[in-house]
Amino acid sequence: MRQRLFLLALLGLLSACGRSGPSTAAAALPASAPPLLIAPEDLRTVSAGLLASGPVVSGSIEPERRADLRAEVGAVVLQVFKENGQPVRAGEPLVRLDDAAIRDALSSADEAARAAGQAYDQTERQLQRLRTLQQQGMTSQQSLDDAEVRRNNAQSDLVAAKARVAAARQQLQRTLIRAPFDGVVSDRQVSVGDTAQVGKALLKVIDPRSMRFEGLVSADRLAELKPGQRVRFRVNGYADGDFIGTVRRIDASANAATRQLAVIIDFNDRAAAPQVAGLFAEGRIEAGSSRSLMLPEGSIVRSGDAAYAWRLVGGGTGSLAKVAIQTGPRDPRTGDVPVLAGLAAGDRVLRNPGSTLLDGQRFELVGSGAAAKAALGAAPAPAPSAAKAAT
Repeated sequence: MRQRLFLLALLGLLSACGRSGPSTAAAALPASAPPLLIAPEDLRTVSAGLLASGPVVSGSIEPERRADLRAEVGAVVLQVFKENGQPVRAGEPLVRLDDAAIRDALSSADEAARAAGQAYDQTERQLQRLRTLQQQGMTSQQSLDDAEVRRNNAQSDLVAAKARVAAARQQLQRTLIRAPFDGVVSDRQVSVGDTAQVGKALLKVIDPRSMRFEGLVSADRLAELKPGQRVRFRVNGYADGDFIGTVRRIDASANAATRQLAVIIDFNDRAAAPQVAGLFAEGRIEAGSSRSLMLPEGSIVRSGDAAYAWRLVGGGTGSLAKVAIQTGPRDPRTGDVPVLAGLAAGDRVLRNPGSTLLDGQRFELVGSGAAAKAALGAAPAPAPSAAKAAT
């Protein structure tokens, strides 16, 4: 019985300790504990930024001028003059196909055209003689009509033979594929020795000076779209900053499967546009905009549906305050989150708060981040009960 009473008393003591409340967080730090050293680069000053409202657009950077060069005759590839990434000039040869069979066909067509020309000349002379004889009454009208029919047939044969010569010459020209405009080879798909069937893709030529943003927008936001709207977007691989563009054209029909609309966006500064096609881009069409306090996601601590920020109270020395904040939807263009309540412009918050901070913990500003990191590494970890109270 005495042992049972002891256990009951112990359980009561533990439950009383569990209801100690959040005030134990600050009490867990002894007055003699060293302050947390913080460098200027560990801080962020809350400031107002531009929060754009409008449809989100995503897509890729593509050239407006691009050509998929394909084989127009069936032949073996004899030579490829350019590799991927090499610049080309308009009219410069890119691929040469075997033209031996086509040259033989051209020679045969030339001979047929020559023979047809001779036959036509002969029938024309014969027709002229019969006309002279008919005027003198020395031949019948039927003979003259028959000669005229033969002359007309020979003339048709000559025209057909000349057409075959022209077709053979055109086929011969198609064995040498040339660049349609100044640009860059972007996708070479053949090598020497390949058999190029009619319609086979050989290579692509793009004009890197004609890059544009080809994006997709949800059809639900159609009412907010119109040509001429400003667009701010980021391009994968270009982390220096945002690009600015203008909506040029909106597609007249939505995709039946995705229910998205295609939009064409021009770069406002073509000289600064990426020179590589196919890069992913994402941004927002600025149908409207407003100013709001903005914080990066890394400066916000989330616990369920609640959000907090660690604000510095004081100047060079002071204490940390865990402030509850109200946030809005994240801006996909910048990744920042609008702060609707809890902070004011000019407040200083920790850039990347850790999980061992305590509400009311003292701090001291130092001159370099190395000192702050060293101090954080040397600082003792808080007691479990204090960490629980802080959260």
